[in-house]
Amino acid sequence: MLAFLFLGPSLMTSTDRDEIDYSEMLTRVQQDEVSEITWNNNDGSITGKLDDGTEFSTNGPLEPAEDDRALFREHDVKLEFTSPQGSWIEALLPLLIPVALFVGIFWLMQRRAQSQMGGIMSIGRSRAKTYSTERPGTTFADVAGYDGVKQEIREVVDFLKYPERFAEIGARIPKGVLLVGPPGTGKTLIARAVAGEAGVPFLSVTGSDFMEMFVGVGASRVRDLFQNARKLGRAIIFVDEIDSIGRKRGAGLGGGHDEREQTLNQMLSEMDGFEATEGIVMMAATNRPDILDPALLRPGRFDRQVVVPLPEIDERRAILDVHCKSKRLAPDVDLDVVARGTPGMSGADLANLVNEAALFAVRSGSDVIRRKDFEEARDRVLMGQRRDSMALSDAEKEVIAYHEAGHAVCAAVLPNADPVHKVTILPIGMALGVTQQLPVDEKHIYRQDYIEDSLVVRMGGRCAEELVFGVISTGANNDLVGSTELARKMVSEWGMSDRVGPMAWGSSGQVFLGEDLIHTRDYSDETARVIDEEVSRILSEQEDKCRDTLRQHRKGLDLVARALLEHETIDGAEVNRLIKVGANGDAGGPEPTGNGGEVAATVPGRDGIEIGPDRGPDAPAAPAPPPGQALAGPHPPFPPPPAPPT
Repeated sequence: MLAFLFLGPSLMTSTDRDEIDYSEMLTRVQQDEVSEITWNNNDGSITGKLDDGTEFSTNGPLEPAEDDRALFREHDVKLEFTSPQGSWIEALLPLLIPVALFVGIFWLMQRRAQSQMGGIMSIGRSRAKTYSTERPGTTFADVAGYDGVKQEIREVVDFLKYPERFAEIGARIPKGVLLVGPPGTGKTLIARAVAGEAGVPFLSVTGSDFMEMFVGVGASRVRDLFQNARKLGRAIIFVDEIDSIGRKRGAGLGGGHDEREQTLNQMLSEMDGFEATEGIVMMAATNRPDILDPALLRPGRFDRQVVVPLPEIDERRAILDVHCKSKRLAPDVDLDVVARGTPGMSGADLANLVNEAALFAVRSGSDVIRRKDFEEARDRVLMGQRRDSMALSDAEKEVIAYHEAGHAVCAAVLPNADPVHKVTILPIGMALGVTQQLPVDEKHIYRQDYIEDSLVVRMGGRCAEELVFGVISTGANNDLVGSTELARKMVSEWGMSDRVGPMAWGSSGQVFLGEDLIHTRDYSDETARVIDEEVSRILSEQEDKCRDTLRQHRKGLDLVARALLEHETIDGAEVNRLIKVGANGDAGGPEPTGNGGEVAATVPGRDGIEIGPDRGPDAPAAPAPPPGQALAGPHPPFPPPPAPPT
């Protein structure tokens, strides 16, 4: 616009003229070809007209010389001098440009301020995602298993579908349904299925969406959320991870979080402020119901708690069917076996297992998912990634082989232990070797004899090292931690000690879970001493039982260790076969000796490594070695064990 105002007058007044030099104009004057000349005194520009009517233009001095004036008079050229004045626009243009720039900058600043103000004013609006027009396409058919959970919350669906049936007899549907369960069990999926079955809008929001750095924003978003729900008529409000805003008020350091408590207060008020006949049902999910505020769980708010547990074997089978629906499976894949081999896995874990199996199939170049892929995927999920880059010495491999063989033998021969599924001495995850056990049936309670045999299995690796090599290593660190924790629970929580009796001294939770800021022990020092003594007694008894078991099956221990050194990975059936061979002395195996070992033998391809009755503290007495050479003789000395991990 400014350029047009500045250049417009000159553009509109310009015409087509021939551009000639000043000397050429004088020549044409001498030839009597020029009829008139107009001379601009301001800039020396000259315009003129020839006799034939052609116009021309040129540039000269501000005033013509006297000789040139005489030449013009001599040839009768009409000469006019002009001093044109600029237009008012050109005069005001130097003043308008700064004003226009100032106005433009002010307008941009004002517009930016308005946008920021609009963002600040909208910060209190709810961030809930509303699925109303299409309505959630998820139904109970998409939720595999959990028939008991579906039956318990079907009343909510019936109320949203047929509210008049409940109103006729005066029944009141629960205002709130709290889904409680471990992570990955499908609580959010079940909530969406409820909305899909009822055919009503579904407002989904997480607990963290209510929290903001500004005071009062959370409460404002809660109000806006319920206002939007009322506008939709019948609707479901789903708050995922409600424990982020629903924790006990006044708990933790400093007396709690004021902004979070204000948000919780507003939610309590909104839930208790609308009638059930409005058709609004509040659903929430959490895996920490113990830290929720009691006012949130009282009748009239979250009336009903629905537990969504880990799936059982039949439910895992149904979940696998859902996730394998779009996968190409090989004929050797039996999903019943996969379901039986994945106890304790949630729906999310099973989905990850199927995806890992597909990745293994693609990695191996197969166009279908095979049983081998599912086995490798399960090992990857349960035990971790194999560390192929770790190089172990022969001595370390032998220690690891006997360590894992001790676990495997104890698990195979004890009557109450879970059967062995797989044993490997390949480094996997954070472990140098793994003995994997899989239960035959689902267990919901654990008997004392089962726990004691579990302690024996945990001690098997350490006792095997001591039995064979006469020394122990740091490889049993994780086993000792788990055994000590399990034994302490037997004494202090499960009442499995005669000296302590039927009393439970449970461990206290973290500070943020309760009202106490300092952990206080609710039993005396004498009771603590008795608990420690009982824990030590249980561990010592199970360690002695483990030693006796391994001595009794020493030949099987050597055979399992030899198989691990040769093959690196063996399955549970092979472990049982080797133990049976060692016990019966058949199938080509060496005859058992009096001390439960076997005749000395050399591991194929591993010179200098011998196993047999001359090894370990149960071997016949031998002359004492010189100091510093405890492992000298038929077995090469081992390097010092590495420092335990920090």
